[in-house]
Amino acid sequence: MNYVYTAITDKGEKREGMIEAVNQELAVGGLQRRGLIVTSIKSEADAKKWFELTLFEHVPLKDIVILSRQMSTLFEAQVSALKAFSLLSENTENKLLGRKLETIVADLQAGSSIAAAMAKQGDIFSDFYVNMVKAGEESGKLTQVFSFLADYLDRQYALTTKTKNALVYPAFVVGVFFVVMILMFTLIVPKLSSIITESGQAIPVYTQVVFGISNFFVNYGIFMLIFLVLGVAGLIYYARTPKGKQVLDDIKFAAPVFGNLYNKLYLSRIADNMDTMLSSGIPIVRAIEITAQVVGNKRYQAIMVSAMEDVKAGKSFSQALSEHPEVPKLMSSIIRVGEETGSVGSILKMLARFYNREVDQSIDTLVGLIEPFMIVFLGLAVGILLVSILVPIYNIAGGIS
Repeated sequence: MNYVYTAITDKGEKREGMIEAVNQELAVGGLQRRGLIVTSIKSEADAKKWFELTLFEHVPLKDIVILSRQMSTLFEAQVSALKAFSLLSENTENKLLGRKLETIVADLQAGSSIAAAMAKQGDIFSDFYVNMVKAGEESGKLTQVFSFLADYLDRQYALTTKTKNALVYPAFVVGVFFVVMILMFTLIVPKLSSIITESGQAIPVYTQVVFGISNFFVNYGIFMLIFLVLGVAGLIYYARTPKGKQVLDDIKFAAPVFGNLYNKLYLSRIADNMDTMLSSGIPIVRAIEITAQVVGNKRYQAIMVSAMEDVKAGKSFSQALSEHPEVPKLMSSIIRVGEETGSVGSILKMLARFYNREVDQSIDTLVGLIEPFMIVFLGLAVGILLVSILVPIYNIAGGIS
């Protein structure tokens, strides 16, 4: 494989060129032996495709699910890892995933392990995924591990897809409603307000409020739009900071309906992760550590880190969890039963299924609440607007007759 590089000499002179090597590490090593300090290096294929803007490229979870299922099938058919990754890199429809798999193939040719090669593609394969593959390599159960991963990711994908699909319709309706209302306030209401004002009739207070909102949109709408865009950008930036993530988590759990949903979601994720890793032979301390990294919430991450330290100190996993009020007593008690009977894995699998069902039911309940609330809200808003306009017009018509 050819690599395009930028480097500087020990005298500070800039050098650019191309080097052929099996993988990027060997390419960097070859340049360093020439006395060059590498500042930038990428494969020739990536260099030619810089204009494709990786920012807009991504690998959806569905593709990783399919990849895991295909890997399990190929390993079950006794296909070597190198051949399996080569076949998948040539046949995947996602270009970014194809390039990542090509890099993994090059690393495997250089003698790297599968887990080590995947770990270099951290933007595609999470720590959880990499450690599962590592455990499969060490135990000789790669077929089962990729099957576990496919099942686990499939459950996560189904849950995420269901949540998104449930919110698409309400979001679309509300979005269209606000667009229509803005057009009404900026195009229709100003014309009607001039007619009603010129008539000399007494204007009701609620109609004056509508006219005031319309005047605000007409005169200051552009400034409000700029403020809204800047505000959203600022919130997105703040939400990505550690403090912002903490505040966002607090808001999630403080919300009346959403708080309970998020609690069940993260408990389901913890149980599912732990079950999948323990079933693959990963030690419990390492399993807790990885779960803390991938749970996706600062509060539960802190709980799992604390539990990991307690387990290292000699406590049982159930005892470590029971010290945190966010973890239901039911969960810690059932895990304790699993520890006493030597069946923690099956207990965690049962808990994962239980909380997955709870999350499904909570989503269904939430959607059931959103739709009637949305209908009432839209009906009231449209009704108030129509009454505010039609009553003065009716009065004008009555005065003329």
